[in-house]
Amino acid sequence: MLADEPLPELKEELMLFGQFIGDWDIIEASYPQPHGTEITKSGEVHFGWILDGRAVQDVWMTHDKQTGRAIPVGTTIRFYDPKLGAWRSTWINPIAGIVQTFIARKVDDRIVLESKIHEGYPEKWIFSKITPNSFTWHSEETHDNGKTWIITEEMKIQKRLAKS
Repeated sequence: MLADEPLPELKEELMLFGQFIGDWDIIEASYPQPHGTEITKSGEVHFGWILDGRAVQDVWMTHDKQTGRAIPVGTTIRFYDPKLGAWRSTWINPIAGIVQTFIARKVDDRIVLESKIHEGYPEKWIFSKITPNSFTWHSEETHDNGKTWIITEEMKIQKRLAKS
């Protein structure tokens, strides 16, 4: 069930991801390839309150390059766990058959979600350069126990302007 606002008694904690409620355009998504090239795409992401304002759900979409049509790729459900003092987050991508869980925390001026990819390597998803109208999101993974991190995906995202 959708909700109009965060649960009042957890509003401060819920605003870590609540600040993204609304509609956003993915201006550029880049995917570095192992052989050195890069795939770029555009898309959109929509964040909303769910479960009586206890959680945030987002839906990530890519744009078909030929038709421009938005194609849903996946969704994340996130909620603040007071016992943990952090967010629990689950990403679901039915196209790729992926379900991945993360623990998310504010680290300085970024939001860092930590998990492991299906091969068992540590992975981070990071929201950074956050302003009321834009943010950058990227994923990185390590194959050498954190000595080096490889960016696997990066998106520049901008708040969608309200239509008048």
